[in-house]
Amino acid sequence: MAGSEDKPVIAVLCAKADQCPPHLHPIEQRATVRYCDAEGLSTAVQGAQALLLWDYFSSAVRQVWDHADALRWIHVAAAGVDKLLFDELIDSDVVVTNARGVFDRPIAEFVLASVLAFAKDVHRSHDLQLTRTWKHRETLPVAGTTALVVGTGAIGREIARLLRAVGMDVRGAGRTGRADDPDFGTVVASDELAAHVGWADHVVMVAPLTDATRGLIDATVLAAMKPTAHLVNVGRGPCVVESDLIAALADRQIAAASLDVFATEPLPADHPLWSAPGVVVSAHMSGDAVGWLDTLAHQFVDNAMRWLDGENLVNVVDKRLGFVSTGR
Repeated sequence: MAGSEDKPVIAVLCAKADQCPPHLHPIEQRATVRYCDAEGLSTAVQGAQALLLWDYFSSAVRQVWDHADALRWIHVAAAGVDKLLFDELIDSDVVVTNARGVFDRPIAEFVLASVLAFAKDVHRSHDLQLTRTWKHRETLPVAGTTALVVGTGAIGREIARLLRAVGMDVRGAGRTGRADDPDFGTVVASDELAAHVGWADHVVMVAPLTDATRGLIDATVLAAMKPTAHLVNVGRGPCVVESDLIAALADRQIAAASLDVFATEPLPADHPLWSAPGVVVSAHMSGDAVGWLDTLAHQFVDNAMRWLDGENLVNVVDKRLGFVSTGR
């Protein structure tokens, strides 16, 4: 615990004592900062007006909600807030903010890398190298191919801009369909996804996990995709029905899937996705470029200074939607 109790109190939830955020010194000069793990959160949150979820996958807030007697603001050091939201919090006056903007470019670059690796058969080349096998093949073009980005928030828009920069034709899928979008051109309604995925060579899932997106990529959508199509999921694992995806890959309904997120993480060693044909597995790392933790900490410090100065917070989440609404 730092500072004196006559200052505003900010609790900081860390996964472990040695995994707390750096760069919080400016806040410690103006507020009492209580660092804790999940076990100590019930004590740390008592009397705290603000809470930083540095352990952004934790669901501990729900368990200690009765102890949060003064809480007014929660900041999640992640873009997705699905692990945090529960009915009592949604119905409360507590403001929730997130790390919108930190992950846009790294995730877009990761998606581009996944598209290029698929098109240029990079993973098969690596497998052949392990057996010292020389096998010439033709690879696929990227320029002129099509991508449907499911999720039209800030990350989806950065993906669209980067894919267009290499000559791809990009559309979006969001809550409502529209034309003449500045980044996507055409945006189709995500609840009509099965009617539109057949257009795309690459389907990129980057939508937040909400009631509307849970299980969105299911057997019906997968059956409507091209047999040569490539699915990329950098959003949330439960947005894809994994059993349906495994069946679609086994039946060659689609060609491949690059998966960075899963319904259960870490992905269990005996999970069939590890060996499913055409699947590339990465460990929920698409947004975690070198320096990302420093960027997250500085972002929180900037917002906390606004809060301490009585200014409006940035990146305020619409708790009923489950993400920061831009009004588009």
